[in-house]
Parts: sequence; C-alpha cells; structure tokens
Amino acid sequence: MTKSSLSRVTATAAATAMRPAFCRRAPRVAFASLPATSTPFSTSPSSAPSPRRAYHISSSSRRPRIQGPASASAQPSWSLAGPGRRSIFIQTESTPNADALKFLPNHRVLPEGIAAPFVEYLSPRATIAPPYPSPLAAQLMNVDGVTAVFYGSDFITVTKAQDANWAHIRPEVFALITEAITSGQQIVRPAAEATAGAAAASGSSSDAGNAAPVEADSLQYDENDSEVVGMIKELLETRIRPAIQEDGGDIEFRGFENGTVKLKLRGACRTCDSSTVTLKNGIESMLMHYIEEVEAVEQVLDQEEEIALSEFAKFEEKLKGQRGPAVAAT
Repeated sequence: MTKSSLSRVTATAAATAMRPAFCRRAPRVAFASLPATSTPFSTSPSSAPSPRRAYHISSSSRRPRIQGPASASAQPSWSLAGPGRRSIFIQTESTPNADALKFLPNHRVLPEGIAAPFVEYLSPRATIAPPYPSPLAAQLMNVDGVTAVFYGSDFITVTKAQDANWAHIRPEVFALITEAITSGQQIVRPAAEATAGAAAASGSSSDAGNAAPVEADSLQYDENDSEVVGMIKELLETRIRPAIQEDGGDIEFRGFENGTVKLKLRGACRTCDSSTVTLKNGIESMLMHYIEEVEAVEQVLDQEEEIALSEFAKFEEKLKGQRGPAVAAT
C-alpha cells in the first residue's frame, strides 16, 4: 500500500468515526421511492419530498375495523368497512325522549315506492304481520329492553323501557343494523312481496292480493278535502313534520272537527314526556296563527294506549287509597 492510499484510508476512517452512531448502523433509504398518496389537505401533488407526506398501506387480508367518532363532541357512531364490502357509517342522535335513540345508517331504510312515510312496530307480532313485515324489526324487538321500533325514510328510532340501560342495548342494536345492511337483506318487505315469497316457498298458489290494505300518507293531498283541511295538511307537511322527524318521530293527521285538529304523534314523540307541550305550545300555536278556523289541537290515542292510561289511573287511585289509612293512623 502506497503512502497516498494509506492516507486516504486513514481520512475515510476518521470521517466515519465522526458520524453519529445511527448513521453508521442504519442504511440510507431513498425517500422518493416510497409510494405516497395525497392527503385531503393538498390540492396538487408536490414534486419535492416532504417528511409529513401521508402513506397508504393496503392489504387484501385486512379484517373489518370498527372505528369510533372522529371527535369527542360527536355523537357515538361506528364505521364498518372490509374487503369486498361497502363502507357503512352508523350515527346516533339523541331525542327529546330519553328512552328513544335515533340511528342513521347512511342507507335508505324504507324501500322506494312505499305508500306510507313511516312504519312503526309496537309488538313482536307486528313485525311479521302485514302490511310491512320486517326481519330487522323482529330482531330488534327481541333485544331485552326494546319496546318499539320506528322506521323513517332514512333513520331508525328504537325505544326502550324506562328501567333498561342504553349501555346494554346500544351495542346489540348497532350489530343488528350493521348485519342487516351488509348482508343486503330487505329491511321492510311489503305484504304483497312477503305473501308471494311464502307462496313460492310452500309451492302453493295463494293470492297475494289477500294482504291487508296499505296505509297511505295521511298528509297527502286529497281532492275530497275541504280548503281548511288542505291548508292544515300543507302546514303540517312543510313546517311541522320536518322538525318532528329530526326528533326521531313523525306526525299523523286524524281529522278536523268543530275547530279541533286531531293528530297522532309517532316514534320517539309518541311516549315523550314533552309531547303535550309539543302539541300545545308548538303545533297548536302555529296552526292557530296561520289558520283562523283552528281552535284547538288534541292527540288521538289508540285503543291500547287508552287501556294503558286507564290502568295507570286505577293504579294511582289504589296507591292513594292505601296512603289514606296510613296517614290517618299516624
């Protein structure tokens, strides 16, 4: 080895010794050779490498992931995505009724062309009976603590018993809604389709027209309506129904007699403690302001609800009777 070669080797060794330890051990990586994807915050790709550039790693064997809300202030929501499946984002919204939650699956709930604007199930038997049987509603009604299921055009409202806990009910509801949508099953099956499917499965030729008549929208315009009824329906449809649907419910027009508008609240508003306030301070005041023929608004109760209220009144009277002798004895 010549003297010049020895001096070059000595200089190289000295320069290597002056480098940090991690530079001597780790190999140099070409940053530009990594596959990069543009971030949502960049409008055009940059030619210069940047240490903050986002990288996307994809794998066909990745399992579906459940992701929570992006921010702490958002309502609880879940996203399910996996290979070969479309992304599903289910969001929940609270309602004025503490016993009702509104679920928005980012997916149409009621099929297009259905006559009714909403469907409500108040018992497990109603989920399999015409005119709108629903396998998903049947599964939701089987969840311990669930008392009612309400379908809007793009949302589902689930009502629980007062002594039930949402911490136990909500995960099961999320799982059932997600499974129903990802499997592609029809959430609501009109009675004609359900009857035809049952006939095909049994091999019989039963007539699908024997199903119960389909209920139309009570707020829909009818040529036989008077001018006042037409104005009431239009006001309910354009000004009142959107607000009630935001709260996870809907409204039904039952008639107009002697200056009194008869309505029926559905969904989360049906069992809400503030339903009376909604009728009197909200709906009644608006109708009386715009339509002078309207003098009052009252809620129509179904037969089952009237029986329940009657039994509750009897129970209260019984409690008062038991408290009377006890107070007199003291």
